Amino acid sequence: MDPLLSEFDSFVRTRTPALLRSAYLLTGDQHLAEDLVQSALARTHRSWNRLHHSGNAEAYTRKTMYHLQVSWWRRRRVPESMPGDLPEPRGGDSAPDHAHQTSLRLTLRAALAKLSPKQRAVLVLRFFEDRTEAEAAELLGVAVGTVKDR
Repeated sequence: MDPLLSEFDSFVRTRTPALLRSAYLLTGDQHLAEDLVQSALARTHRSWNRLHHSGNAEAYTRKTMYHLQVSWWRRRRVPESMPGDLPEPRGGDSAPDHAHQTSLRLTLRAALAKLSPKQRAVLVLRFFEDRTEAEAAELLGVAVGTVKDR
């Protein structure tokens, strides 16, 4: 197998789960999240010759995901809704209070549904991925003040 292809394959296998989690939080829909990750990885593959030695492949892929999500949202221009339930937390069935956990998930889903894709992207970057304001601004291609504002 071509070494570049092997490196890309390894990148996809190891980073896809984390990319899918972020994409789900951005889109609110598992199928859209999968499409978003697939589209971003396709663009990453096209640039792999340039990215594979730089160590910036994941940052490039995530930035591509955020920009694609905003582009998709602009094209749709329909009210956002978040169908389906949020994924169940991993780690077994030992939730102390299932009703409380369900209530929290529904509250979170309703709150996320009210946000624009740009606001959701900032929320995902800052609090889910624990990025600094400067890192989030760089990934989104906006000023740090814009990240603070959103």
